[in-house]
Amino acid sequence: MSPPGGYDASDHLSETPPVRPILLALLFAALAPAARAQTGTSRHSRLEGDWQAKAGEEVRHIMVRADSSAQFGEQVARWRVVGDSLWLTLGDGVWQVYGMKLEGERLTLSGGDLEKPVTLRRVGSASARPDRVVIPPPPPATERAWD
Repeated sequence: MSPPGGYDASDHLSETPPVRPILLALLFAALAPAARAQTGTSRHSRLEGDWQAKAGEEVRHIMVRADSSAQFGEQVARWRVVGDSLWLTLGDGVWQVYGMKLEGERLTLSGGDLEKPVTLRRVGSASARPDRVVIPPPPPATERAWD
């Protein structure tokens, strides 16, 4: 049950380690530039921002930027959008692939290593990526964690 006036994603997070849902959130950021390139519309800015997920008492923020980076704390990922899927890599040589649905200020990710869909809420705009933060290189498109 959601707290009054807030959003609680704890019912939607799987029992996997917290890094995977974070990665998923980062992946959603990748959808923006690809979606804009495919449709010619300005959907790019619709995915950029400071996204939040609540898991119990913990609040997680994922910063999604136009430069294809997504960041959760010190963890940095590269994202891209392919069709209606969000692809994310942490630099481990594979893409994590998730289904994505954006409705206003809410982003829902599903599939991949998630047992249930995860919904994030945009709570602000994206900050600039510090120069010291390096975006992982993209793996080949054929290297996916799940096919």
